[in-house]
Amino acid sequence: MDNLQLRQVPVMKTGMLIRKPVSDVFEALINPDITTKFWFTKSSGRLEAGKQVQWEWEMYGISIAVAARVIEPNKRIVIGWPGYGGLTTVEWIFSPQKDGTTFVSITETGFTGDGDELVKQVTDSTQGFSLMLAGLKALLEHSVRLNLVADRYPRGVEEH
Repeated sequence: MDNLQLRQVPVMKTGMLIRKPVSDVFEALINPDITTKFWFTKSSGRLEAGKQVQWEWEMYGISIAVAARVIEPNKRIVIGWPGYGGLTTVEWIFSPQKDGTTFVSITETGFTGDGDELVKQVTDSTQGFSLMLAGLKALLEHSVRLNLVADRYPRGVEEH
């Protein structure tokens, strides 16, 4: 383990095919009336470029300020938020497919810390955004609320 070292700051990347039109998938991520069904539990408003909103995960007692930097309808969302170790940038790219479905790519950059901290932040972020995408997919494709984010850390269950 003496030769373990990072040569660059890691980046979180994940993605998912959602079998719905890009307009439906995009709306689900900017409209808190929909987003609260699969990700956070409260929001102070819709994502709009240049505006800040507050997102809450009531089950965890977490509330964070989110700055919407770029909103390109049905194409791209870029936010700044206090990630796991400091301010990071999250970008969603919505790629319409020929069959009317949408591929959503998510990238998070700007992680800070030492090697072990960076790896933990990127791993946790990848897990969180993958669960969020799976919840979005279930909601939009099957009208099912899986509660994946809420059920990831239930009270009384310790992390292994």
